Amino acid sequence: MRTALVIGTGLVGTSAALALAGRGVQVHLVDRDPSSARTAAALGAGTEEVPEGPVDLAIIAVPPAHTAPVLATAMRDGIARAYLDVASVKGGPRRELEALGVDLTPYIGTHPMAGKERSGPLAATADLFEGRPWVLTPTRETDTEVLNLALELAALCRAVPVVMDADAHDRAVALVSHTPQLISSMVAARLEEADETAVRLCGQGIRDVTRIAASDPRMWVEILSANPGPVADVLAGVATDLEETVRALRGLQSGDEDKRRTGTEGIEDVLRRGNAGRVRVPGKHGAAPASYEIVAVLISDRPGELASIFADAGRAGVNIEDVRIEHATGQQAGLVQLMVEPSAAPALSAALRERGWSIRP
Repeated sequence: MRTALVIGTGLVGTSAALALAGRGVQVHLVDRDPSSARTAAALGAGTEEVPEGPVDLAIIAVPPAHTAPVLATAMRDGIARAYLDVASVKGGPRRELEALGVDLTPYIGTHPMAGKERSGPLAATADLFEGRPWVLTPTRETDTEVLNLALELAALCRAVPVVMDADAHDRAVALVSHTPQLISSMVAARLEEADETAVRLCGQGIRDVTRIAASDPRMWVEILSANPGPVADVLAGVATDLEETVRALRGLQSGDEDKRRTGTEGIEDVLRRGNAGRVRVPGKHGAAPASYEIVAVLISDRPGELASIFADAGRAGVNIEDVRIEHATGQQAGLVQLMVEPSAAPALSAALRERGWSIRP
């Protein structure tokens, strides 16, 4: 791939453009908001200049509701040898293109499974897709050269290509992306009118659950409007679990021993099923999930504290597999949870203590 045209310079479009430009591809940028394309160009994502002729690949990075019309116009204008979109739903845009009578031979639907709570070109990074799945949904009509260019795009962005059927993809993202967004927002919505005293008790658990609730509502309305059926199906199952859990909790309130026993069994059931589902979430680098030991270190909120901890862990010859920070309420301090292989935890704890760190049980 020598040339590419990115139509839509939001988070995903600009991130792809940055990755391609950084690897020597001549990238042209277009957006209905000229200031967005101008910002992306200023970041080094490419040029606003119109390409002199058809580019190798056109990347359509616009909201799902606009994907098919933009694609149809681009394909009829012959601006590229191959076309793909990066919309978060795949079945709908393809059916729209079929209805518009477009030749789908030079087209493939794709979806990079990466994003942020922030949107727009200023949130973009060249490494956004690194190590992340990039779904490709070829059909029998898809030209081999088009599939190869899509694979090359994923490789240049250092993503991991995953081939799926378009409708299977939409059902999958309803489960692992779209429904979690709604549930996160629902939990966060409970905080809107909560008493200030209760809100001040927020810890890492509520921060984890509500992190993605900070996402742009307008963007998510567009995404959910393009995949309402599969999301509603998943939420219907969640609603059943919620009803059963509410009944179980009411049972725990009862003075009747049988009802309390039934309530306990109901709560244990949903928690155990949650355990079973959680272990299926891929771990580091997409491998099977691993069980790590946590070494908790008390730190002050001063520049260089984290760097010092990592440096001391390195001197001890211990690799930090993951890290979390829990900030203390009302204090300039926090607890850093260093996740390491269980066999390395005792050595790391001892080494950090020797260097003056306070280790918490």
